[in-house]
Amino acid sequence: MMKLDGIAAFVATVEAGSISAASRRLGLAKSVVSERLAELERCLDARLIQRTTRKLSLTENGHSFLPRAQRILREVDEAAAELAARSGTLAGPLRLSAPVGFGTLHLGPALCTFLQEHREIEVSLELDDRFVDAAADGFDAVLRHGAVSDTRLIAKRLTSSRRLLVASQAYLEEYGHPRSLAELVHHRGILYANREGDWRFAAGDGWSVIRPKPGLRVNNGVVMKEAATAGLGIALLPTFFVHESVATGTLVTIDVGAKAEGAELFVTYARNHGASAKIAALTESLRRSFGDPPYWDRDIPE
Repeated sequence: MMKLDGIAAFVATVEAGSISAASRRLGLAKSVVSERLAELERCLDARLIQRTTRKLSLTENGHSFLPRAQRILREVDEAAAELAARSGTLAGPLRLSAPVGFGTLHLGPALCTFLQEHREIEVSLELDDRFVDAAADGFDAVLRHGAVSDTRLIAKRLTSSRRLLVASQAYLEEYGHPRSLAELVHHRGILYANREGDWRFAAGDGWSVIRPKPGLRVNNGVVMKEAATAGLGIALLPTFFVHESVATGTLVTIDVGAKAEGAELFVTYARNHGASAKIAALTESLRRSFGDPPYWDRDIPE
């Protein structure tokens, strides 16, 4: 008979990339994970993973079995969560991903509040500024800043965030203070590398696109803020990165006569994941922690 712990060992090995990494994720000895994998393959009478001295790779049978195995584990987890919710207690693992900067500055404290409310939930948080695929990378939920157009995903809105043009006073004194979009084009831009280098501003019924001269491209908002503080150029950043710097005067907001395109924060998860009670509880807790409008926007004038 196929055992659930064998399925869990298989999925963890594939998602973690090795038996050693899977053993750390599951809190088991490497030999135990190996034996559970072998037992699952004997039960199925099929090789799922091709083992070599250097790497593991999925066989054709493994590729076929993986999405079903992941779905089995999700459904078991959701069934347990629903039973726990009926008894007033949510419990079990919850694997999350979020961008590094936002995760460090805002999500971390909010998660502490969530875990104080639900002490039986075991959160695993991975911070990563690359694009994380909530439908394929093995996470229960992924926090996104910006539009979510992937039809495989369900997106639950958390709150909003404005974007502001900011620079240091030293930079503006040396290179001048742009007063219009036309002047802004000639300044050095500190650009976010994981999206197009265009800056979008409201213009009538549409958008005006500005392409500044790139001075720095980087995939981390905190580094962008530090570069702007050091006088390396102008950055267009979400208020959750710069609200404190603007309040203290370390960074100066720049008014070019047009409002920059804002964005919203979402919790996203795979459409076939199901309506997890833990994800719903997380969403509500984060909404309370951030507020709407969020606390990082409240002290910055429109």
